[in-house]
Amino acid sequence: MSNIPAELKYVESHEWLRLEADGSVTVGITEHAQELLGDIVFVELPKVGAKLAKEEQAGVVESVKAASDIYCPVAGEVLAINEELEAEPELANSEPYGAGWFFKIKPANPADLDALMDAAAYSKEIGA
Repeated sequence: MSNIPAELKYVESHEWLRLEADGSVTVGITEHAQELLGDIVFVELPKVGAKLAKEEQAGVVESVKAASDIYCPVAGEVLAINEELEAEPELANSEPYGAGWFFKIKPANPADLDALMDAAAYSKEIGA
């Protein structure tokens, strides 16, 4: 059974979002996504400063099973990437809601977060 933290927001493509105190949003993939992927061996992240549209491809996760796109859940500008994933992509498996985060974004419209799924809705979405 997947862990689905209540304080996060979720999207159908299995990314999670955490609103930070400074108004930025941290994005990663859910525990459910990393379970489906299996052992992650490579992560490609967006460039800092990139302006991404909602649902635009932001990167790629490669595992022993498959490659999967990472999508940007809200439009905005990339503020930071998790450079640790370049050397240790397995962090996305071991700590998907912690050290395995992917990137931070400054949302173009913070109100867009209100339209995303909460933990209960995501749990229903994945049949948990």
